[in-house]
Amino acid sequence: MSIKYVCRHCHTLIGELERQHVSDELLGFHFLTPEERQSIISYNPNGDMTVNVVCDYCKEALDHNPELSLVTSPLQ
Repeated sequence: MSIKYVCRHCHTLIGELERQHVSDELLGFHFLTPEERQSIISYNPNGDMTVNVVCDYCKEALDHNPELSLVTSPLQ
């Protein structure tokens, strides 16, 4: 089983970890509210976890063009 970090905007794979080597506490997931966990983390049928984050490229684009945050899929 693995944990995949994927950009929520451009869907680029940012990184991947083997799940048996890390815990929710080590990753900081225990600080998230149930609502935040539901919106950020998804579980695949095979047991893999996908964590939706924002990559550096998309963060920079959104910082320079804040109006893009009003669009559903601004950077696709």
